[in-house]
Amino acid sequence: QVQLVESGGGLVQPWGSLRLACAASGFSSQHYVIAWFRQVPGKEREGVACISSRDDISYVANSVKGRFHISRDSAKNTVYLQMNYLELEDTAVYYCAAHEKGWAIVTTMPVHTYDFWGQGTQVTVSS
Repeated sequence: QVQLVESGGGLVQPWGSLRLACAASGFSSQHYVIAWFRQVPGKEREGVACISSRDDISYVANSVKGRFHISRDSAKNTVYLQMNYLELEDTAVYYCAAHEKGWAIVTTMPVHTYDFWGQGTQVTVSS
């Protein structure tokens, strides 16, 4: 069973930076995708970025492109979301998610594709 544990959330001022980490374990396949989603109350969960087990192919949503970066440390089985120039609108609960349906990236990041979810970590951007 895949397990995902997020860490790194917190309170940050506008234009500040945070790095989220997702420690992943239990994959039964070498072909998987790990993603970051975020959600605010009353809104749908939004895909932020994802990364493939194959050659670390990655995708970052247009809404955060240029400010957020996703990376993977395969030795530590950890995926990172580096968030720079944070804005008030980035405030949300951030979730790590994964699936083993293959290594291909689907840029629309449909929520139902992902079978495994972490508990979420709160990111609050406030002055």
